Parts: sequence; C-alpha cells; structure tokens
Amino acid sequence: MASETSSKDVYIDASGVTIHYYRWSPRGEPRAIVQLAHGLGEHAQRYGELVQFLTQSGFEVWADDHRGHGATGLEQWGGDHSKLGKLGPGGMPATLRAVRDFTQVIREARPDQPLFFLGHSWGSIMGQMILNRGGANHYDGMILTGTAYRWPGFMNAGDLNARHKHLGKIGAEWLSRDVAVHEAWRDDPLTFVANTMKLFGPVDAARLIGKPKKLDTDIPLLIMIGSDDSLGGEKSVTKLAEAYVAAGARDVEVQIYDQARHEVFNETNRAEVRADLLMWLEGRLQGANA
Repeated sequence: MASETSSKDVYIDASGVTIHYYRWSPRGEPRAIVQLAHGLGEHAQRYGELVQFLTQSGFEVWADDHRGHGATGLEQWGGDHSKLGKLGPGGMPATLRAVRDFTQVIREARPDQPLFFLGHSWGSIMGQMILNRGGANHYDGMILTGTAYRWPGFMNAGDLNARHKHLGKIGAEWLSRDVAVHEAWRDDPLTFVANTMKLFGPVDAARLIGKPKKLDTDIPLLIMIGSDDSLGGEKSVTKLAEAYVAAGARDVEVQIYDQARHEVFNETNRAEVRADLLMWLEGRLQGANA
C-alpha cells in the first residue's frame, strides 16, 4: 500500500481482544485525521487507493481491522480463516465499543488535529450507532458510504448480490462495475461472503436496526452511495438524510453516483468520488478554521 509513511500497531479492547490497526501519514504535519471503518467481510487494507489519495492530499489515515476481520480476526481465531466474521466475546456491543475506543487511541496520539470518521457499509452502520450513543462530539465530521437508513424496508438484509449475479460467477458483482475488483475480492484470503444472520446471530443482527436519534452535538455529514447499491439505495439515503436533519444536523450532503454499486471508492468513477470527498473535507476544514 503506497503512502508517505505507514505503521502497524495493536491495542487491547475492553474484552481482552487484540485489535490490529494501521496508520498512514503524509509527509509533514497532517491537515486532519481520517478514521476509516471498513465493512463486513473485508478488512482495512482493501482501501489502498483511497489511503494513498488521502495521504497525498495531506491527511493522515488510521484504520483498524474490526473484531473477527483481517489481522484481528486471524489472531482471535488462531489463524482459522473459516471463523472470520465471528465477533467473539461481547458480540456487536463489544465490537462497537472497540471502534469507539479506537477513536480515543487516535485522539491521544493526535489531540489537536481535526478528526473525521469515514465508515463504509457495516462501518457506516457503526458510525450511525456511535452518533446515537452520544458520539457526535468526538468527530469534526462523519462520512457514510455504501450506507442505508437502518430500518426494515430501507436496508436489504438478504442476498446483496442477488440482482447482480447474472453479471458473473464470482459473487462480488454487487460491489462494483469494475471486474478487477471482483477478482481481487475473490483472490484475497481475508475477504468472505458475509451472511449477517449466520455470523452474528439474531440478537446481534437485530442490533443493526435503528433510526437516527437527537444529536448531542451538530456534526457535518456526507452520505455517498451508488444508485445501484443493493444495500439501500436512493430512497433509503434520502430518508436517512432527512432523519439526520430532523435530529439536529444542519450540514448534511448526499452524493448519489448514477449506476455505481456498493463500493464507491472501488467504482469505475472512483476518481470522481475521491475528488468529491476531498472537496467536502476541505470545505469543513475551512469552516472549522474560520
């Protein structure tokens, strides 16, 4: 993964699980920090192109491999790839707490830098859950990609590849229009088909359902999805944006990319998506420094 400098470290979460994380830094003092939260069935190091773009734009990126995923999951389960996705002791609540604790790890290392949370898919769901638990004051902005309004009828809980399976035989066609992305997903030993109900069980799967609550602090929000994203879609994120405005957010921006699928940073128009992200980040930094 190309960037100016990179490092890897661990911390121990409240349940004793070793969480592996990565930090990629630009040359010189960073303009701001981005905490990246990956999706279900993947890991932090799938975001190489985005990380390189952000570091070259002056941002420092921190990303953990969530419980049950990537290097964290391999250590949890003694290298048994068949157990990847299992969250371990404490389940979803402990996983969410670990993500929040990771924010504190970042804040302790970079106390004076603006911090933005960027959550994709499951990472964006956890971002919404953090906001519902009074976490808005921990961040200077939140970006939610491949996301959805977390309510039945607005978030697809079934086979996310179902409407794209006629396009190929890999099973990752729903992620992007770029066939190279499907092939890379297939060849990556740390990616897997993630059936939420089977991995989490009914109780933890149900915890993913919820609606935005009154925000404790106003926070700028950017929502980015493809129009052909099978997790939610345009109707879903429109509802989500309206709910956040009602919850007290005054700065909510929605970007919907025509015909793009779930992983907007891995899409055929990813240069456009990255440029829009940078423009939004720079605009919020200017607002914070005004």
